[in-house]
Amino acid sequence: MVKRTGNIVKFGIPWIIPAFVLLLWYLSTRPGMNNTLMPSPDKVIQKTFEMIKNGQLWEYLSVSTVRAGKGLLLGGFIGLTLAFLTGFNRILDLTLDTSIQMLRTIPVLAAISIMIIWFGIGERVKVYMVAFGVFFPIYINTYHGIKSIDKGLMEMGAVYGLSRFRIFTDIILPGALPSILVGVRLSLGTMWLLLIASEQIATDAGIGYMAMSARELLQMDKIVLAIILYAILGKLSDAWATWLERKLIRWRER
Repeated sequence: MVKRTGNIVKFGIPWIIPAFVLLLWYLSTRPGMNNTLMPSPDKVIQKTFEMIKNGQLWEYLSVSTVRAGKGLLLGGFIGLTLAFLTGFNRILDLTLDTSIQMLRTIPVLAAISIMIIWFGIGERVKVYMVAFGVFFPIYINTYHGIKSIDKGLMEMGAVYGLSRFRIFTDIILPGALPSILVGVRLSLGTMWLLLIASEQIATDAGIGYMAMSARELLQMDKIVLAIILYAILGKLSDAWATWLERKLIRWRER
């Protein structure tokens, strides 16, 4: 009974602030109030069901999710690859790390114009924008995780006759994994932020397009719905990252 009560409290506490915000939203848009700039929850819910019925919501969600996923995979792959290369090769470390750190200080939004000139305004530029932003959290945290591994453990593994592959799988990867997962978690948040920006560029589908077209027509219910969708997607991504961490790092106490 005590454990069950504790689980209920543990689940409920994180939702206190969102519930309070929803309550304030409802009270500020109740009948008799000025709803010009902020639609009521009822109108947003009505718009949600309307878009579900005509299929637009699923179309926008699927397009945005695919774009975000492609950017995450591309940026994550490049980030992990370069982090392992620079982490274990002194020459590559000296050659690449400084340049990567300099690139990290460039705001992605400032590079939009160059990306558009290079790659046009099609799907590629949207994926590349997300990949560019996702790359840095994964690279930096993976690089830090590799550099923080105790070299004595690797030397001990070599003394006991472990192959390079076993040293990598049994010592290096477990040691760097917590930092890698931190990078993944940070990159998931960055992914959605950059997706919003990328979907403002000459597109005809996606949640960002939905918000942009609604802004031009002053459809506040669709704008608020887009904001809520991004918040839900961000929370689901973070929950997935937390679940992944629990599965892969079982020795950590929760």
